[in-house]
Amino acid sequence: MGFKEGDLVLEVGRSAGCDEGLRKQITSITKTDFVDSDAHEVVDGVIIWWRDGDGDLVDELMDALTYLSESGPIWVLTPKVAAMDMLNPVIFKMLPPLLA
Repeated sequence: MGFKEGDLVLEVGRSAGCDEGLRKQITSITKTDFVDSDAHEVVDGVIIWWRDGDGDLVDELMDALTYLSESGPIWVLTPKVAAMDMLNPVIFKMLPPLLA
């Protein structure tokens, strides 16, 4: 995912269905806690946990860009296929070219 020790990672949309193993792996690499969207800090990367019904993904991505350093990645993580709140993959084809 490109994270390294000392990186600050903004986490958006965390809920009970999120992959706790992945979260632990990221924090073991960065040696920092996740930053939540209330902090308003410049971050080195963003993880967005996104489910069907969460709202407007483009708006959320634009908000994430506000806090992101120039070279930081944004990861959009969705539920597994066949999960009740999985996202239709077609939505990613509809994203503006700036975000794709």
